[in-house]
Parts: sequence; structure tokens; C-alpha cells
Amino acid sequence: MGESTKRVLVSGARGLVGSALSEELSGAGYQVERLVRRRDFDGVYWDPAVGSIQTNRLEGVFAVIHLAGESIGEGRWSAEKKGRIRNSRVQGTRLLAEAIASLNNPPKVMLSASAVGYYGDAGAHRLTESAALGAGFLAGVCRHWEQACEPARQAGVRVVNMRLGLILSEKGGVLQRLLPAYRMCAGGRVGTGEQFMSWVMLEDVIQSFKFALENESLDGSVNVVSPSPVTNAEFAKALGSAVGRPAICHVPSLAIRLALGEERAENLLLYSQRAIPAALKEAGFRFRYADIKSALEAITAR
Repeated sequence: MGESTKRVLVSGARGLVGSALSEELSGAGYQVERLVRRRDFDGVYWDPAVGSIQTNRLEGVFAVIHLAGESIGEGRWSAEKKGRIRNSRVQGTRLLAEAIASLNNPPKVMLSASAVGYYGDAGAHRLTESAALGAGFLAGVCRHWEQACEPARQAGVRVVNMRLGLILSEKGGVLQRLLPAYRMCAGGRVGTGEQFMSWVMLEDVIQSFKFALENESLDGSVNVVSPSPVTNAEFAKALGSAVGRPAICHVPSLAIRLALGEERAENLLLYSQRAIPAALKEAGFRFRYADIKSALEAITAR
């Protein structure tokens, strides 16, 4: 089968990463199909909440790219919200992996999203893919999320757990919320500002997924982050410079904890993760945006 006829199934295809990745893969000659949750939508139907999926539609698929999951950045982390965050990732991944394992002709590769939240609060330690599991809610979610891929791996499918960092794009995510504040001179560091942020441009995320899809040397955990993580204070300074405004505001840790709730504030804003893309670099991947200054200037110039 030629590359132009290879079918790639994508979950979360309407999200920030999924929509851009689907467009990129379609342009590269792949036949992209979506996992959908409504039978009247075009695509392969599934409903992870009840364990339902059109398994027969997976036969002959070259690759599965799994991105779906409840947003962690929106809404307070009530017990119900945390359950949705966990279950949307673990149940959906397990359902997909088990369906893949049952096929007569399973896909060659499964790329499943994960996150650098796996490492918890790791201070200034450089975190390659071999770093230990951290503590905290998101670390636990990531562990179970990645483990849920095991049925596919046992069936001989190459499984790559793409541990995503903070994705930068003007089209969505954290920058869409931060840019208006920074342009009004209301930007600045959060907490001590010493916590490391493992960031990555959306363009590099898309290319890293395509690279992992086509590069058989990548297997297991892969940090999808820029090779140059920065502290929160450095990030604030760079973003202020990119929009031509001083980043002199400071949001104390206590204020963030009160506003977001302690657990959400710590996991999303106060924990420090200095992740390094060791696996991607060893495999020969080249980042288009390797430093925060050029990345943010590119975004704000659009």
C-alpha cells in the first residue's frame, strides 16, 4: 500500500492539535479519518463512557493517533471534574487499545497523547523520558493513561506516548488567555517565578507527531517539548517583550491557590517541570522553534 492510501484514525480531531495535525497529514497524502461520538457525523463512531466502538472500521488502518480527553484548564477541579479528566483519558485509551488488539490486521503504530505532568513537581532537575514518575493528580492520571495503551503494545503495535508540554499558539490554549492581559500591561510572573515551564510551539508538536508516525525508532515515552525550557519569570519577560509591554505584575502563590483551588493551581501553574526532548533529538528531529524569544515573537507578529 502506498503512503498516499495509508489510513490514519484520529481522536480529538477537532481540538487544537487534532485539527492542525489532520490538515498536515491530509496534505502529506494520508487518508485521515476521525473518531466521532455522534453516529450522524462522518467518521468512526465510539463512546468511551459505555465502552462502544466500531471495531470493524479499524481493520486496515495504518495508524491511530489518540488525542481526546477532558480539558484540564477549564473549570474548577471538583471531584466530578477530576473524574472526567481521569476517565476520559484512561477509559478511552483502554477501549481503543483493546479494540486494536482484537483486530486481525492491527495498525502499525499508535501515537497516544500524554503530558509532562507525568513528572510532577521536579524542581530544576533535567527530565528525560527515563525520569521517575512524580507525585500529584496529573502525574497519576498520566501513569494510568499510558498504561492503558498496554493491550495494543502486547498485540505487537508500536506505541508511542507523546508527553506534551505547554503548547504555544495564538489559536488556543494558554496564550489565547494570556495575550490580552499582557497587552494591557497586566502580565508577569506567577508565584516565585522559579518554576520551569516545558513549552513547545504548535508547529513543532504537529511535526513531531508526523515524525513519530514515520520513524520506527521511536517507541515508548517521548517528551514533546522545546529543547530550551524556561522559568516562569523568563517566560513572562519574553512574552512582555514580544508584545512590547513590561511584564511587571506578580501574582502570589496564595492568590493563585485561592483563585483556582490549591490542587489545580499547583498542578497547572506552580509545579516545576524541566523536561528535555531526549528521544526526539536522538532520533534526529529538528525543532523549528528552539528558544522562547523567537517562538513568542513569531506568534505575536502574526
